[in-house]
Amino acid sequence: MSRIAIVGPGAVGGVVAAWLEKTGRHEIILCARRPIGELHVDTPHGSWTARPAVLTAPEQATPVDWVLVTTKAYDSAGAATWLKGLAANGAPVAILQNGVEHRERFAAFLPAAQLVPVMVDCPAERIAPTSFRQRGTAKMVVQDDARGREFVGLFAGTPIEASVTADLKSAVWRKLCTNAAGVISGLVLQPTAVMQDEHIGELSRQLVRECIAVGRAEGAVLDDSLAETVLQAYRSAPPDSINSLHADRLAGRTTEIDARNGVIVRLGRKHGISTPCNQMAVALIETMTRGAGSAELSRR
Repeated sequence: MSRIAIVGPGAVGGVVAAWLEKTGRHEIILCARRPIGELHVDTPHGSWTARPAVLTAPEQATPVDWVLVTTKAYDSAGAATWLKGLAANGAPVAILQNGVEHRERFAAFLPAAQLVPVMVDCPAERIAPTSFRQRGTAKMVVQDDARGREFVGLFAGTPIEASVTADLKSAVWRKLCTNAAGVISGLVLQPTAVMQDEHIGELSRQLVRECIAVGRAEGAVLDDSLAETVLQAYRSAPPDSINSLHADRLAGRTTEIDARNGVIVRLGRKHGISTPCNQMAVALIETMTRGAGSAELSRR
């Protein structure tokens, strides 16, 4: 049995914790800001209640076998406060976050060899503080090495599709292409159904094409057809689906705009690649959410 700490029980963390506990093979510990009695999850495979152990302060943390960081990308420094206790004996730290800068966010806190970047695609929403809805199959991809294969083994007995790849860079950039187009819902505050509009569809393609160009410059292997693939995936999703950036805007929270679209703009500048659609999206979201972080802190 492995002791697994999950830092950040949001939509992804809550669903992952529930599935891992359901196997009966692991001791699950949630690291949260406030007490959590139990987790209620609704998935394509059924609904149930999970009751993992909960820590509410980093000082309570003791060494575990694995740490899974599922906080938003902008809260990486906050997540890192738990690692001194949880990873004191060298436990690998899997980073289940959006974007392509997993290692960079935690480089100041742990040796690179201890970090396990994860491409995570988990269509889930938090519908109440401790209630989560998983709308489709959760997928995770890690580098094909010893730590990666051990990570995949944690999910044996669950319907989560965890796999290894020899090219993680391309995998995280493909996911970033999907996230890049998702900014549209965050801007117009409309669920996935908005992608059915032809003008919105073309904007989605342009956002993704910019991401493809920058990703290739960074060494990722990305097909031209990816722009259309991303759009069709959105159009095939439940029309009322709400992505995390959209949900954060509705709740007045800080958003992951830098990890999702800002990185495309930043790395585009590095390579001399123009990214006007992503640049506009970033400017608009940053303007509309200015002050959201301080307002969120005041509610805690």
